[in-house]
Amino acid sequence: MSAPAISTPGVLQRLARNRVALVACAALALVTMAAMLGPALMPQGAGGVTGAQFSPPSARHFFGTDLNGRDVLFRVLEGARISLLVGISGALISFFIGTAYGLIAGYAGGRLDSAMMRAVEILYSIPRLIIILIFINAFDTHFQKWLATHHFARLIGYSRIAILVASLGLIEWLTMARIVRGQVLALKSLQFVAAARSLGQSHAKIILRHLLPNLVGIVVIYLTLTIPAVILDESFLSFLGLGIQAPQASWGSLLSDGASVINPIRSYWWLLVFPALVMSSTLLALNFLGDALRDALDPRARK
Repeated sequence: MSAPAISTPGVLQRLARNRVALVACAALALVTMAAMLGPALMPQGAGGVTGAQFSPPSARHFFGTDLNGRDVLFRVLEGARISLLVGISGALISFFIGTAYGLIAGYAGGRLDSAMMRAVEILYSIPRLIIILIFINAFDTHFQKWLATHHFARLIGYSRIAILVASLGLIEWLTMARIVRGQVLALKSLQFVAAARSLGQSHAKIILRHLLPNLVGIVVIYLTLTIPAVILDESFLSFLGLGIQAPQASWGSLLSDGASVINPIRSYWWLLVFPALVMSSTLLALNFLGDALRDALDPRARK
């Protein structure tokens, strides 16, 4: 005996009937493909320093150029690579840690559950910015030295990105753990779990074969909502100069560059508008997709 399983064809059919979900998927696919292929398809030297400083949007430079004459569209697409990489990787780390932690806490119950959730509450009380700064200051130099001594010198410039991914993933899992733990507490009191126990199935089998499949819906929904949260955190840090460093670019660092040249005398508006437009459109699409998945996986909608 087991709980009703989620029908993948049924979920896809409900998503296909949701126009907002289709638009969100199309927008995300467009941004992803543009980030992956766009820089390679643009004219050679588009991302290099030129003499065309602060050129407004034109047929040659659709998003204009920046202080160093670099094509802003090229920079936005390069920034999309890093921002999406950080967002997806950080969300996946939080997905695995939060799901495992919540499963163990909810299934074990009792004192272990209480101790584990008190630990989560303590971590919640620590400001995120402090944790990330500690990670960067404590591990960035050592990680760069490790890369240099192990013949990975080419990756030294990406050390801060790796630390950002790890630190953001280790922060965002807290909410995931609480959500999963609450679902497990509700599921383990149902008859199909009691039947599995009476049949002598091990705790690992009950967790992996009965509880985890019934958590897929809520976990996937929250995963799609965690990605924009991680992207926003990375963008905020890069905006403050604590995240991605030049010459690398992310949406946050591009917004910081754009904000630095906004003044009452002359405003180079395209440096701020276009990165903000692309970033906000992507985040909105991710949030709309999460809402559509929640509606598609809602048991009350399965008719």
